[in-house]
Amino acid sequence: MPTESDESLPLPVVLPDKPNFRHLKDEARDLVRDGTAASTSAALFLVARRYGFASWPKLKAHVDSLTEVGELKLAIDSNDLERVKAMMTQNPALHSAPLGYGKNGPLTWVAECRVPWEAPKPERLAMARWMLEHGSDVHQGGDGPLMRAALVGYRAPMMELLVEYGADVNAEWGGYFPILFAPCETVEPVAIRWLLEHGANPNCAREGRKYPVNALDYVIGTYSRSEQLAECMDVLIEAGGVGKLDNPAVMAVLRKRLDDLDGMLRVEPDLVRWRFDELEIGATGGRTLTLRGATLLHVAAEYGNVEAVKLLLERGADVNVRATIDENGVGGQTPIFHAVTQFWNYGLPVAQVLVERGADLGVRVKLPGHYERAGEVVECTALGYAGMFPGGHMGMENKCVALLRERGAVE
Repeated sequence: MPTESDESLPLPVVLPDKPNFRHLKDEARDLVRDGTAASTSAALFLVARRYGFASWPKLKAHVDSLTEVGELKLAIDSNDLERVKAMMTQNPALHSAPLGYGKNGPLTWVAECRVPWEAPKPERLAMARWMLEHGSDVHQGGDGPLMRAALVGYRAPMMELLVEYGADVNAEWGGYFPILFAPCETVEPVAIRWLLEHGANPNCAREGRKYPVNALDYVIGTYSRSEQLAECMDVLIEAGGVGKLDNPAVMAVLRKRLDDLDGMLRVEPDLVRWRFDELEIGATGGRTLTLRGATLLHVAAEYGNVEAVKLLLERGADVNVRATIDENGVGGQTPIFHAVTQFWNYGLPVAQVLVERGADLGVRVKLPGHYERAGEVVECTALGYAGMFPGGHMGMENKCVALLRERGAVE
């Protein structure tokens, strides 16, 4: 039986017999361009629904299935080793077929263990080993297999296999992205530790590269937010990793060293009011706003450190403290702007604390907008800003938006 929300959707459009990905993506770009969708991910979701699919990945899987490469992908996704063997034996060119992330190739897709999303089972490891022994290049796509395997800690058995066949833990995927940056981006301490134990260099900064920094800088600056950030930082520091951030108080917040933070606040109570103009970290969730000119309370709100938020408020931090406003009038946000604009509702616990402690939901400021719209500046309240970003992500409820509306916030 259709729900009320189902009835409000237009009837699905019939997908062409030979659908074209470029055409479908052009449709999504048009939705962003005309303002129907706020981001590319939202537009892809709308395109999928237009053709009767629950999500973009489901639409993509259907289109893929209509080709030989798509048939190979389905065999990999179902861990059908015999089918993979048969297809690749009959057509060896499939070893380098444009498949998986960045079209790096079938081995890269096998190594990623994304469908099904699980630790590599014996049959998946056997598939990777057979492919490596019958024509697949462990370095395909600029060392794509190891880079994608390294995104999640439980894929360590796959990383072990790839290294056995010659993968280099110090390679740079595509010539610019060190393998170690993969688990730094996803904030995965197990994978970081595994790579370090197998010889990865945490101090891998190199001028001229797209990301010229060390691993510690990269994990602090990644767009992901996770309770595991402190552990990732500790693992890198214990391995001799160093970074550009030279601010003990900010580092204490990021590493959840509350005793250290409390000690600093007792020595210098005014620390709760200091603004740090040098902070270039903090962009997340499609949002280009950083922590430049922010206070420690902004930092704690951005990185979801509820206990640090409570400690700073107890030590006199103003829940409505403003960040620095630049010469163009951009900035001045309060901490709640950082809390309510996170992936997967990650900032909800901090947002709840800030609201309970008196966060002013009527504050209106000019802030950097979405990274997909370069140079965008928007004038907004916390509610208006929260509505621009993923929140629940891909159809999930944006609980921060719901919280703000429940408390009477205006856009």
